[in-house]
Amino acid sequence: MKLKLLAFLSTAGGSALSALWTFPGMLASAFLVAWGAEAAQFLISQGLALAILAWLQTLPEFAVEGVIAWDAGRDQARSHLAIANLTGAIRLLLGLGWPMIYCVYAAANRKQSRGKAQPAGPLLPVIQLEREHAVEVMGLVPPLLYFGVILLKQRFSWVDAVVLLALYCAYLWVLFRNPARAVENLADVPAVSRWAYSRRGWGRPLAVAALFGGGGALLYVTAHPFLESMLALAGLVGVSQFVLVQWVAPFLSEFPEKVSAFYWARRVTHAPLALMNMVSSNINQWTVLAAMIPLIYGYSSLRHHGVWLDFHFDEAQRLEILLTLLQTGLGVLLLANMEFDWLDATIIFVLWLTQFLQPHLREEVAVAYAIWMVILVIGFVVRGKALLAPKYFWEVVQIKRSDGRTVGR
Repeated sequence: MKLKLLAFLSTAGGSALSALWTFPGMLASAFLVAWGAEAAQFLISQGLALAILAWLQTLPEFAVEGVIAWDAGRDQARSHLAIANLTGAIRLLLGLGWPMIYCVYAAANRKQSRGKAQPAGPLLPVIQLEREHAVEVMGLVPPLLYFGVILLKQRFSWVDAVVLLALYCAYLWVLFRNPARAVENLADVPAVSRWAYSRRGWGRPLAVAALFGGGGALLYVTAHPFLESMLALAGLVGVSQFVLVQWVAPFLSEFPEKVSAFYWARRVTHAPLALMNMVSSNINQWTVLAAMIPLIYGYSSLRHHGVWLDFHFDEAQRLEILLTLLQTGLGVLLLANMEFDWLDATIIFVLWLTQFLQPHLREEVAVAYAIWMVILVIGFVVRGKALLAPKYFWEVVQIKRSDGRTVGR
Protein backbone atom coordinates (compact mmCIF):
# COMPACT_ATOMS: atom_id res chain seq x y z
CA MET A 1 0.00 0.00 0.00
CA LYS A 2 2.84 2.41 0.80
CA LEU A 3 4.12 2.65 -2.76
CA LYS A 4 0.80 2.55 -4.65
CA LEU A 5 1.16 6.15 -5.79
CA LEU A 6 4.32 5.21 -7.65
CA ALA A 7 2.19 2.94 -9.80
CA PHE A 8 -0.20 5.86 -10.39
CA LEU A 9 2.61 7.96 -11.78
CA SER A 10 3.29 5.31 -14.44
CA THR A 11 6.97 5.93 -14.99
CA ALA A 12 9.92 3.59 -15.27
CA GLY A 13 13.50 3.80 -14.17
CA GLY A 14 13.01 6.46 -11.50
CA SER A 15 15.00 6.24 -8.30
CA ALA A 16 15.91 8.31 -5.29
CA LEU A 17 19.24 9.13 -6.96
CA SER A 18 17.46 11.08 -9.70
CA ALA A 19 16.90 13.83 -7.10
CA LEU A 20 20.57 14.75 -7.61
CA TRP A 21 19.74 16.24 -11.03
CA THR A 22 16.00 16.89 -10.78
CA PHE A 23 16.23 19.08 -7.67
CA PRO A 24 18.54 21.64 -9.37
CA GLY A 25 16.32 21.39 -12.45
CA MET A 26 13.23 22.26 -10.42
CA LEU A 27 15.03 25.23 -8.86
CA ALA A 28 16.13 26.51 -12.27
CA SER A 29 12.62 26.14 -13.72
CA ALA A 30 11.12 28.07 -10.78
CA PHE A 31 13.53 30.97 -11.31
CA LEU A 32 12.96 31.07 -15.08
CA VAL A 33 9.16 31.27 -14.82
CA ALA A 34 9.44 33.81 -11.98
CA TRP A 35 11.68 36.02 -14.12
CA GLY A 36 9.24 35.58 -16.99
CA ALA A 37 6.35 36.70 -14.78
CA GLU A 38 8.24 39.79 -13.62
CA ALA A 39 8.96 40.80 -17.22
CA ALA A 40 5.43 39.93 -18.41
CA GLN A 41 3.78 42.31 -15.92
CA PHE A 42 4.98 45.20 -18.13
CA LEU A 43 3.22 43.69 -21.17
CA ILE A 44 0.05 42.38 -19.52
CA SER A 45 -1.48 42.88 -16.07
CA GLN A 46 0.49 41.53 -13.14
CA GLY A 47 -2.47 39.32 -12.18
CA LEU A 48 -2.58 37.74 -15.63
CA ALA A 49 1.18 37.16 -15.52
CA LEU A 50 0.74 35.44 -12.15
CA ALA A 51 -2.11 33.33 -13.56
CA ILE A 52 0.20 32.10 -16.32
CA LEU A 53 2.87 31.46 -13.72
CA ALA A 54 0.39 29.51 -11.58
CA TRP A 55 -0.52 27.34 -14.56
CA LEU A 56 3.10 26.40 -15.16
CA GLN A 57 3.79 25.85 -11.47
CA THR A 58 0.79 23.59 -10.91
CA LEU A 59 1.53 21.26 -13.84
CA PRO A 60 2.94 18.59 -11.46
CA GLU A 61 -0.22 18.82 -9.34
CA PHE A 62 -2.39 18.36 -12.42
CA ALA A 63 -0.40 15.29 -13.42
CA VAL A 64 -0.73 13.66 -10.00
CA GLU A 65 -4.43 14.53 -9.59
CA GLY A 66 -5.26 13.35 -13.11
CA VAL A 67 -3.67 9.93 -12.61
CA ILE A 68 -5.35 9.48 -9.22
CA ALA A 69 -8.79 10.47 -10.61
CA TRP A 70 -8.34 8.07 -13.54
CA ASP A 71 -7.47 5.22 -11.22
CA ALA A 72 -10.43 6.10 -8.97
CA GLY A 73 -12.78 5.82 -11.95
CA ARG A 74 -11.49 2.30 -12.54
CA ASP A 75 -11.68 1.35 -8.85
CA GLN A 76 -14.21 3.43 -6.87
CA ALA A 77 -12.60 2.29 -3.61
CA ARG A 78 -9.76 4.68 -4.37
CA SER A 79 -11.98 7.75 -4.81
CA HIS A 80 -11.01 9.10 -1.38
CA LEU A 81 -7.45 9.60 -2.64
CA ALA A 82 -8.61 12.10 -5.27
CA ILE A 83 -10.19 14.32 -2.62
CA ALA A 84 -7.22 13.79 -0.30
CA ASN A 85 -4.80 15.11 -2.91
CA LEU A 86 -6.99 18.11 -3.83
CA THR A 87 -7.70 19.21 -0.27
CA GLY A 88 -4.16 18.51 0.87
CA ALA A 89 -2.71 20.64 -1.94
CA ILE A 90 -4.99 23.59 -1.10
CA ARG A 91 -4.53 23.41 2.67
CA LEU A 92 -0.77 23.00 2.38
CA LEU A 93 -0.33 25.96 0.05
CA LEU A 94 -2.40 28.21 2.31
CA GLY A 95 -1.56 26.82 5.76
CA LEU A 96 2.19 26.52 5.19
CA GLY A 97 2.84 28.71 2.12
CA TRP A 98 1.22 31.95 3.30
CA PRO A 99 2.93 31.94 6.75
CA MET A 100 6.25 31.01 5.11
CA ILE A 101 6.01 34.13 2.95
CA TYR A 102 5.35 36.31 5.99
CA CYS A 103 8.26 34.86 7.97
CA VAL A 104 10.71 35.33 5.09
CA TYR A 105 9.42 38.85 4.50
CA ALA A 106 9.68 39.82 8.20
CA ALA A 107 13.23 38.45 8.47
CA ALA A 108 14.32 40.18 5.24
CA ASN A 109 12.72 43.44 6.36
CA ARG A 110 14.71 43.45 9.62
CA LYS A 111 17.93 42.54 7.82
CA GLN A 112 17.42 45.26 5.23
CA SER A 113 16.72 47.85 7.93
CA ARG A 114 19.87 46.94 9.85
CA GLY A 115 21.92 47.23 6.67
CA LYS A 116 20.95 50.88 6.23
CA ALA A 117 21.90 53.93 8.28
CA GLN A 118 18.40 54.32 9.69
CA PRO A 119 16.35 53.04 12.63
CA ALA A 120 15.34 49.38 12.39
CA GLY A 121 11.90 48.72 10.99
CA PRO A 122 9.08 47.24 13.07
CA LEU A 123 9.77 43.83 14.55
CA LEU A 124 6.52 42.50 13.10
CA PRO A 125 5.88 44.37 9.83
CA VAL A 126 2.72 44.09 7.76
CA ILE A 127 2.52 42.96 4.13
CA GLN A 128 0.46 45.65 2.40
CA LEU A 129 -1.28 44.49 -0.78
CA GLU A 130 -1.78 46.78 -3.76
CA ARG A 131 -5.18 47.77 -5.14
CA GLU A 132 -4.93 45.48 -8.15
CA HIS A 133 -4.43 42.48 -5.84
CA ALA A 134 -8.07 42.77 -4.83
CA VAL A 135 -8.85 40.81 -8.01
CA GLU A 136 -7.01 37.76 -6.68
CA VAL A 137 -8.51 38.11 -3.18
CA MET A 138 -12.07 38.42 -4.48
CA GLY A 139 -11.37 35.82 -7.16
CA LEU A 140 -11.41 33.15 -4.44
CA VAL A 141 -14.98 33.98 -3.38
CA PRO A 142 -17.08 32.59 -6.31
CA PRO A 143 -15.50 29.10 -6.40
CA LEU A 144 -15.76 28.85 -2.60
CA LEU A 145 -19.44 29.71 -2.70
CA TYR A 146 -20.10 27.24 -5.50
CA PHE A 147 -18.17 24.51 -3.72
CA GLY A 148 -20.57 25.03 -0.83
CA VAL A 149 -23.35 24.05 -3.25
CA ILE A 150 -21.36 20.99 -4.36
CA LEU A 151 -20.87 20.00 -0.74
CA LEU A 152 -24.61 20.23 -0.05
CA LYS A 153 -25.34 18.03 -3.10
CA GLN A 154 -22.78 15.48 -1.84
CA ARG A 155 -21.67 14.76 -5.39
CA PHE A 156 -19.48 16.25 -8.08
CA SER A 157 -20.73 16.12 -11.70
CA TRP A 158 -19.50 17.29 -15.09
CA VAL A 159 -21.93 20.22 -14.83
CA ASP A 160 -20.12 21.38 -11.71
CA ALA A 161 -16.83 21.10 -13.58
CA VAL A 162 -18.18 23.33 -16.37
CA VAL A 163 -19.32 25.94 -13.83
CA LEU A 164 -15.93 25.97 -12.10
CA LEU A 165 -14.13 26.34 -15.44
CA ALA A 166 -16.49 29.20 -16.36
CA LEU A 167 -15.66 30.93 -13.07
CA TYR A 168 -11.97 30.62 -13.84
CA CYS A 169 -12.49 32.05 -17.33
CA ALA A 170 -14.36 35.00 -15.79
CA TYR A 171 -11.44 35.55 -13.42
CA LEU A 172 -9.00 35.57 -16.36
CA TRP A 173 -11.24 38.00 -18.24
CA VAL A 174 -11.07 40.48 -15.35
CA LEU A 175 -7.29 40.10 -15.22
CA PHE A 176 -7.02 40.59 -18.98
CA ARG A 177 -8.89 43.90 -18.78
CA ASN A 178 -6.43 45.32 -16.28
CA PRO A 179 -3.54 47.45 -17.58
CA ALA A 180 0.11 46.49 -17.40
CA ARG A 181 2.65 47.92 -14.98
CA ALA A 182 4.26 51.29 -15.64
CA VAL A 183 7.75 51.09 -17.16
CA GLU A 184 9.04 53.31 -14.33
CA ASN A 185 8.93 50.21 -12.09
CA LEU A 186 11.29 48.29 -14.38
CA ALA A 187 14.31 49.11 -12.21
CA ASP A 188 12.85 46.99 -9.39
CA VAL A 189 12.99 43.71 -11.31
CA PRO A 190 15.96 41.33 -11.76
CA ALA A 191 18.49 41.76 -14.55
CA VAL A 192 17.14 38.79 -16.52
CA SER A 193 13.61 40.28 -16.53
CA ARG A 194 15.00 43.70 -17.55
CA TRP A 195 16.95 42.04 -20.36
CA ALA A 196 13.81 40.34 -21.69
CA TYR A 197 11.79 43.56 -21.60
CA SER A 198 14.60 45.61 -23.19
CA ARG A 199 14.37 43.63 -26.47
CA ARG A 200 12.91 45.60 -29.34
CA GLY A 201 9.90 44.79 -31.51
CA TRP A 202 8.89 41.14 -31.54
CA GLY A 203 12.04 40.30 -29.59
CA ARG A 204 10.40 41.51 -26.37
CA PRO A 205 7.38 39.13 -26.26
CA LEU A 206 9.55 36.35 -27.66
CA ALA A 207 12.11 36.81 -24.87
CA VAL A 208 9.38 36.78 -22.20
CA ALA A 209 7.80 33.72 -23.83
CA ALA A 210 11.23 32.06 -23.89
CA LEU A 211 11.55 32.50 -20.11
CA PHE A 212 8.08 31.04 -19.54
CA GLY A 213 8.58 28.34 -22.16
CA GLY A 214 12.08 27.41 -21.02
CA GLY A 215 11.00 27.22 -17.40
CA GLY A 216 7.88 25.25 -18.30
CA ALA A 217 9.83 22.81 -20.47
CA LEU A 218 12.42 22.27 -17.75
CA LEU A 219 9.63 21.77 -15.23
CA TYR A 220 7.97 19.22 -17.55
CA VAL A 221 11.20 17.26 -17.90
CA THR A 222 12.16 17.26 -14.23
CA ALA A 223 8.85 17.21 -12.35
CA HIS A 224 7.96 13.58 -12.99
CA PRO A 225 11.27 11.98 -11.94
CA PHE A 226 11.59 14.50 -9.07
CA LEU A 227 8.18 13.54 -7.71
CA GLU A 228 8.89 9.85 -8.18
CA SER A 229 12.25 9.97 -6.41
CA MET A 230 10.89 11.90 -3.44
CA LEU A 231 7.81 9.68 -3.15
CA ALA A 232 10.04 6.62 -3.29
CA LEU A 233 12.03 7.98 -0.37
CA ALA A 234 8.83 8.71 1.55
CA GLY A 235 7.59 5.19 0.94
CA LEU A 236 10.87 3.68 2.08
CA VAL A 237 10.68 5.46 5.44
CA GLY A 238 7.19 4.12 6.08
CA VAL A 239 4.82 6.96 5.13
CA SER A 240 1.23 5.71 4.75
CA GLN A 241 -0.55 5.90 1.40
CA PHE A 242 -3.11 8.49 2.58
CA VAL A 243 -0.43 10.78 4.06
CA LEU A 244 1.63 10.26 0.91
CA VAL A 245 -1.25 11.42 -1.28
CA GLN A 246 -2.58 14.22 0.94
CA TRP A 247 0.62 15.85 2.16
CA VAL A 248 3.83 14.48 0.63
CA ALA A 249 2.76 14.54 -3.04
CA PRO A 250 1.21 18.06 -2.83
CA PHE A 251 4.26 19.40 -0.99
CA LEU A 252 6.52 18.16 -3.77
CA SER A 253 4.22 19.17 -6.62
CA GLU A 254 3.93 22.69 -5.10
CA PHE A 255 7.69 23.02 -4.82
CA PRO A 256 7.97 25.52 -7.74
CA GLU A 257 5.44 27.88 -6.10
CA LYS A 258 7.34 27.81 -2.84
CA VAL A 259 10.66 28.56 -4.53
CA SER A 260 9.38 31.60 -6.44
CA ALA A 261 7.42 32.84 -3.40
CA PHE A 262 10.53 32.56 -1.19
CA TYR A 263 12.56 34.36 -3.84
CA TRP A 264 10.09 37.27 -3.97
CA ALA A 265 9.37 37.47 -0.22
CA ARG A 266 13.05 37.96 0.65
CA ARG A 267 13.13 41.05 -1.59
CA VAL A 268 10.68 42.80 0.80
CA THR A 269 9.05 45.07 -1.81
CA HIS A 270 7.94 41.95 -3.70
CA ALA A 271 6.29 40.23 -0.71
CA PRO A 272 2.77 41.13 -1.99
CA LEU A 273 3.71 39.53 -5.32
CA ALA A 274 4.81 36.38 -3.48
CA LEU A 275 1.53 36.19 -1.58
CA MET A 276 -0.52 36.75 -4.74
CA ASN A 277 1.46 33.98 -6.44
CA MET A 278 0.08 31.63 -3.77
CA VAL A 279 -3.45 33.07 -3.98
CA SER A 280 -3.47 32.72 -7.77
CA SER A 281 -2.47 29.07 -7.39
CA ASN A 282 -5.28 28.61 -4.83
CA ILE A 283 -7.79 29.94 -7.37
CA ASN A 284 -6.36 27.55 -9.96
CA GLN A 285 -6.77 24.65 -7.52
CA TRP A 286 -10.35 25.47 -6.53
CA THR A 287 -11.45 25.76 -10.17
CA VAL A 288 -9.43 23.99 -12.85
CA LEU A 289 -7.73 21.36 -10.68
CA ALA A 290 -11.01 20.53 -8.93
CA ALA A 291 -12.87 20.39 -12.26
CA MET A 292 -10.47 17.67 -13.43
CA ILE A 293 -11.81 15.22 -10.85
CA PRO A 294 -15.39 14.66 -12.14
CA LEU A 295 -14.31 14.88 -15.78
CA ILE A 296 -11.46 12.35 -15.59
CA TYR A 297 -13.28 10.19 -13.04
CA GLY A 298 -16.43 10.08 -15.20
CA TYR A 299 -14.54 9.31 -18.40
CA SER A 300 -12.49 6.62 -16.67
CA SER A 301 -15.63 4.95 -15.30
CA LEU A 302 -17.13 5.10 -18.80
CA ARG A 303 -14.08 3.40 -20.28
CA HIS A 304 -13.80 0.74 -17.57
CA HIS A 305 -17.45 0.16 -16.63
CA GLY A 306 -19.43 1.43 -19.62
CA VAL A 307 -21.26 4.19 -17.73
CA TRP A 308 -20.39 7.78 -16.85
CA LEU A 309 -20.52 8.16 -13.07
CA ASP A 310 -20.68 11.29 -10.94
CA PHE A 311 -18.16 11.59 -8.13
CA HIS A 312 -19.97 11.06 -4.80
CA PHE A 313 -18.65 12.13 -1.39
CA ASP A 314 -18.71 9.99 1.73
CA GLU A 315 -18.70 11.43 5.26
CA ALA A 316 -14.90 11.57 5.53
CA GLN A 317 -14.57 13.33 2.16
CA ARG A 318 -17.24 15.88 3.09
CA LEU A 319 -15.28 16.72 6.23
CA GLU A 320 -12.08 17.14 4.21
CA ILE A 321 -13.81 19.51 1.78
CA LEU A 322 -15.57 21.44 4.56
CA LEU A 323 -12.30 21.87 6.45
CA THR A 324 -10.59 23.12 3.29
CA LEU A 325 -13.46 25.50 2.48
CA LEU A 326 -13.36 26.99 5.97
CA GLN A 327 -9.58 27.40 5.85
CA THR A 328 -9.73 29.23 2.51
CA GLY A 329 -12.72 31.28 3.65
CA LEU A 330 -10.70 32.39 6.67
CA GLY A 331 -7.82 33.27 4.35
CA VAL A 332 -10.11 35.51 2.27
CA LEU A 333 -11.36 37.31 5.40
CA LEU A 334 -7.79 37.81 6.63
CA LEU A 335 -6.95 39.53 3.32
CA ALA A 336 -10.23 41.43 3.14
CA ASN A 337 -8.53 44.66 4.27
CA MET A 338 -5.62 44.15 1.88
CA GLU A 339 -2.95 43.31 4.43
CA PHE A 340 -1.37 40.27 6.04
CA ASP A 341 0.29 40.51 9.45
CA TRP A 342 1.97 38.29 12.04
CA LEU A 343 -1.30 37.37 13.76
CA ASP A 344 -2.88 36.28 10.47
CA ALA A 345 0.16 34.16 9.62
CA THR A 346 0.25 32.62 13.11
CA ILE A 347 -3.43 31.67 13.12
CA ILE A 348 -3.27 30.10 9.67
CA PHE A 349 -0.11 28.15 10.50
CA VAL A 350 -1.12 26.93 13.98
CA LEU A 351 -4.49 25.64 12.79
CA TRP A 352 -2.89 23.89 9.81
CA LEU A 353 -0.14 22.39 11.97
CA THR A 354 -2.72 21.11 14.48
CA GLN A 355 -4.68 19.13 11.88
CA PHE A 356 -1.44 17.96 10.26
CA LEU A 357 0.02 16.57 13.49
CA GLN A 358 -3.31 15.46 14.99
CA PRO A 359 -5.58 14.31 12.10
CA HIS A 360 -8.25 13.14 14.55
CA LEU A 361 -8.83 16.81 15.47
CA ARG A 362 -10.09 17.77 12.00
CA GLU A 363 -13.60 18.53 13.26
CA GLU A 364 -12.28 20.67 16.11
CA VAL A 365 -10.02 22.58 13.70
CA ALA A 366 -12.98 23.15 11.37
CA VAL A 367 -14.91 24.64 14.30
CA ALA A 368 -11.91 26.84 15.14
CA TYR A 369 -11.81 28.14 11.55
CA ALA A 370 -15.53 28.94 11.71
CA ILE A 371 -15.24 30.68 15.10
CA TRP A 372 -12.37 32.87 13.95
CA MET A 373 -14.30 33.78 10.80
CA VAL A 374 -17.23 34.90 12.98
CA ILE A 375 -14.87 36.95 15.16
CA LEU A 376 -13.46 38.68 12.07
CA VAL A 377 -16.91 39.44 10.67
CA ILE A 378 -18.02 40.89 14.02
CA GLY A 379 -14.87 43.03 14.06
CA PHE A 380 -15.64 44.32 10.57
CA VAL A 381 -19.19 45.23 11.61
CA VAL A 382 -18.15 46.90 14.87
CA ARG A 383 -15.51 49.04 13.14
CA GLY A 384 -18.12 50.08 10.59
CA LYS A 385 -15.58 50.57 7.80
CA ALA A 386 -16.01 49.31 4.26
CA LEU A 387 -13.80 46.33 3.46
CA LEU A 388 -11.00 47.37 1.12
CA ALA A 389 -10.86 44.22 -1.03
CA PRO A 390 -14.43 44.50 -2.44
CA LYS A 391 -14.01 48.28 -2.78
CA TYR A 392 -10.72 48.03 -4.64
CA PHE A 393 -11.99 45.14 -6.74
CA TRP A 394 -14.83 47.28 -8.05
CA GLU A 395 -12.45 50.14 -8.76
CA VAL A 396 -9.98 47.88 -10.56
CA VAL A 397 -12.56 46.27 -12.84
CA GLN A 398 -13.68 49.73 -13.92
CA ILE A 399 -10.22 50.51 -15.33
CA LYS A 400 -10.31 50.08 -19.09
CA ARG A 401 -7.24 48.88 -20.93
CA SER A 402 -5.49 51.69 -22.72
CA ASP A 403 -2.17 51.24 -24.53
CA GLY A 404 -0.93 48.80 -21.92
CA ARG A 405 -0.05 51.55 -19.41
CA THR A 406 -1.30 51.76 -15.87
CA VAL A 407 -4.08 54.05 -14.74
CA GLY A 408 -4.24 55.39 -11.23
CA ARG A 409 -1.59 53.13 -9.64
